[in-house]
Amino acid sequence: MVHHSATRLDTAFAALSDATRRGVLEQLGRSDASITELAQTFHMTLTGMKKHVGVLEQAGLVTTEKIGRVRTCRLGRLGLEEAAAWIEGRRRLWNERFDALDEVVAAMKRKEKIDGRTGE
Repeated sequence: MVHHSATRLDTAFAALSDATRRGVLEQLGRSDASITELAQTFHMTLTGMKKHVGVLEQAGLVTTEKIGRVRTCRLGRLGLEEAAAWIEGRRRLWNERFDALDEVVAAMKRKEKIDGRTGE
């Protein structure tokens, strides 16, 4: 289970590492779009955009549906939720560590004040 989840995260972060793919996600956050519309928006070939959408779809960040000759893209649900949950876990960990460090620094400052008063 852990390995499967890690693989999904790796795939999601790899997909998010590309600026065009992040732009596609931003665009789809505003409204669904066909691959043709996305290709035009990003000044790309249809083939190039299909590859980007395929990477996003494999990562679970985008879903597509073909109706007639038009393939419509929309945001996927799970990909970003898993990535966001992973990031949130790391954020909490770092905040806890920084809070602990703040406590150590505050204790050292209090000790310096006390030592400074007794040393006079």
